[in-house]
Amino acid sequence: MRLIALLLAAVAPMAAAETKPLRVLLVTGGCCHDYATQRKLLEEGLKARAHVEIVHAFNPSKATSARFEVYEKEDWHKGFDVVIHDECTADIKDEAYVDRILKAHRDGVPAVNLHCAMHSYGIGKNPKWVEFLGLQTTGHGPQLPIEVVFTEPRHPITVGLAAWTTGKEELYNNVKIAEGTAIIRGRQAAKDKTSDLVMGWATTYGPGKTRVFGLTLGHNNETVGDARYLDLVARGLLWSAGKLGDDGKPVAGYGPGGR
Repeated sequence: MRLIALLLAAVAPMAAAETKPLRVLLVTGGCCHDYATQRKLLEEGLKARAHVEIVHAFNPSKATSARFEVYEKEDWHKGFDVVIHDECTADIKDEAYVDRILKAHRDGVPAVNLHCAMHSYGIGKNPKWVEFLGLQTTGHGPQLPIEVVFTEPRHPITVGLAAWTTGKEELYNNVKIAEGTAIIRGRQAAKDKTSDLVMGWATTYGPGKTRVFGLTLGHNNETVGDARYLDLVARGLLWSAGKLGDDGKPVAGYGPGGR
């Protein structure tokens, strides 16, 4: 029995190491953010929290009309397990281009949408993009601290996480949100008004119920590099891919280093 136990103990790490990492496409670039830094913060933070391989689609352009070469191909999503949309391209309104992006997710590729992805492709005025996001937002308030509150503490993405207050950040408005998906709210005091808005949500998209996680937080480098922010993004990524347990921990083989 002792020999069997020793053999099993030796085989277990080998089995974990053989688990292929989730292949993640991280799309960054466009207006208004330090994407050159933030894409590196995201890659390092996600690799420290999950068994992932990050492939970058980065456009250094600061224009609101920045396009991404990867999206020009019909099968642009081939070979990826999850796509993180972190682009900021409000003035791209090419319907065929946007439809090509959406088709991949309708056909089953999970997604994580961060910050200005919500204000891309028409700033909340493109109903197709809004349907995919699960929340319609058209603008934001001043850069001030935001209290991050977990309103669904039993959801796998948020279970066990504690509220915190960010440094200067943008709180996005809410025009409309899909029912039953809100899991995080942001509270921000500005002058004589306190805003309390949905800031994070977990939803599904298309006939196959593709999982999509959205988080409007993440304008400044201080936030994107914050361990608590990276915990959220990592959990949202794993949840979207079906690799997050109900306890908020990666399923076997999808923790850091394949654990």
